[in-house]
Amino acid sequence: MIGIIAAMQKEADSIIAAMNSPREEVVGGISFTLGKIGECEIVLSVCGVGKVFAAMCAEAMIIKYSTSLIINTGVGGTLTNELSIGDIAIASAVCQHDMDTTAIGDEHGLISGINQVYFEAEKSAIQEISAIASEMGIHTKCGIIASGDIFVAASETKQKIIDTFGAIACEMEGGAIGHVCFVNKIPFAVIRAISDDADGGACEDYPAFAAKSAAVSAELVCRFAQMRNKENI
Repeated sequence: MIGIIAAMQKEADSIIAAMNSPREEVVGGISFTLGKIGECEIVLSVCGVGKVFAAMCAEAMIIKYSTSLIINTGVGGTLTNELSIGDIAIASAVCQHDMDTTAIGDEHGLISGINQVYFEAEKSAIQEISAIASEMGIHTKCGIIASGDIFVAASETKQKIIDTFGAIACEMEGGAIGHVCFVNKIPFAVIRAISDDADGGACEDYPAFAAKSAAVSAELVCRFAQMRNKENI
């Protein structure tokens, strides 16, 4: 079973629409939609915005449904000139840019206890997603995606994340999902359709482009599920 986590309903609607006979279950106050895309079993949840909601959802999904892979889909801000609105950022790894214990000598982004800054995404999933996007005519770039409980809309914040982590995109959930998957030894992938430039114009760009960008990301996830099923037959 593949797990899919989206932050917002508009990021999940078209995936649910592609599912055969979807049904809903509630676990720990979190709503999960189960069904199939083709013959591939899917469990999907809209976790809510931010790292805590994302972590809660990922942990519940893993424990209840024993997912073999979790994909986090949605939109994000670009941190590179190589990704524009509508393009796709694919995570080679994720990090949490707002985790900061540098005052006691730690590396910025270090997760205490497990001593990790970066959580690597599943390489085979990255390759498959990249290939499918290419077939769809979507421009992609693979690199680090940085998460934090902040909507990045200032050039200074954007540049700090770039300089510190070398990230190609920023958002608010993927780093937490990667963290939970790492602890549980579950493969994961994070993809983000670019909705804004994560700078002074982000507050205007996001509402204008988020829905369209989310649909691109969702279609890519649906095609990935169909392809993964064919390979497993």
